[in-house]
Amino acid sequence: MTDRIRRAVVVGNSDGIGLAFTRRLLADGWRVTGLSRRDNVIIVPTYAHHTVDVTAPDYPDVLGKAIDELGGVDLCVYAAGIGEPLDPADLDAQTRTFEVNLMGAVRTTAVVVPRMLATGDGHLIGISSLADRLVSGEAPGYAGSKAGLSSYLTGLSAALRRHGVHVTTVRFGFVDTKMAKASFRPLMIPVDDAVEILVRCVRKRPVQVSRPRRLALLTAALAPLIRPH
Repeated sequence: MTDRIRRAVVVGNSDGIGLAFTRRLLADGWRVTGLSRRDNVIIVPTYAHHTVDVTAPDYPDVLGKAIDELGGVDLCVYAAGIGEPLDPADLDAQTRTFEVNLMGAVRTTAVVVPRMLATGDGHLIGISSLADRLVSGEAPGYAGSKAGLSSYLTGLSAALRRHGVHVTTVRFGFVDTKMAKASFRPLMIPVDDAVEILVRCVRKRPVQVSRPRRLALLTAALAPLIRPH
């Protein structure tokens, strides 16, 4: 990076990790554009907001125009995510989980990455989950969509790094937001800790980060044991 003002796009920043990280970027001197299906409370000269659902047909156009208004994009963070318990009588909720968690990220990537490739630099961060290695009977849409997201982003990282574009998959366990709906939430981390992890990712541009480490090790060990036979 040069001394010019850095430009970031954060998708899914009306609350939770996305909102907290947007505030941190602004505090660190970034110009930020946010996109989410609801407004947020940030009103500062270096921030612009676009209210749009990542599943809407016009989302790619809105995102592209937002980036053009920003003057380009150095960093894109995909923080949009949902997850509902399985109701066998209402599988549409599981479908929407895939549309937001996976296809929303894929659509974002299709807009953002070509712009980064054109400049030979850029960083895409996707927020995934430690559930990506588990088979979940309680929330199969969430675990499945995060598995797809992690796999897709890791593959993109391998393909794009040689072109100067870095892709980071951040696999969180339980973070203290409204997304943490499980009755048992071991080793849950505060939102501020999640933000610090993302700040380090921006600085170091790793391929993958899994936190908290102890829960990451536990899920990796349990994954082969809980698969159906």
